[in-house]
Amino acid sequence: MSKTLYTREHDILLKVIRATRAKSGLTQAQCSAALGRPQSFISDVERGVRRLDIIQLRELCHVLNVSLPTFVKLLEEEMKKNLLRRNSKKKKQIILKKLLGDKNDNNV
Repeated sequence: MSKTLYTREHDILLKVIRATRAKSGLTQAQCSAALGRPQSFISDVERGVRRLDIIQLRELCHVLNVSLPTFVKLLEEEMKKNLLRRNSKKKKQIILKKLLGDKNDNNV
């Protein structure tokens, strides 16, 4: 298993955490207070400085008024969207390369 701290998937996780908190209407300070933590706790989580274990993520979801399964569904949806965008970019690059390659072959 590879380390996930500096992956695109981890960035997506952080994005979903931030979006879920924002949608809940809670500030970082309010969210941290509800968890019994200092304000810097959520700030560090959202910046990727601090990681959450599954129990902490469950507690965070409870504070944000979203179930853990719903949060995971949101995360999976974002991962799929990202994968589709990446695949779309790769396909465009392949097509462009083929077009430019064909154009270059005609000039030879």
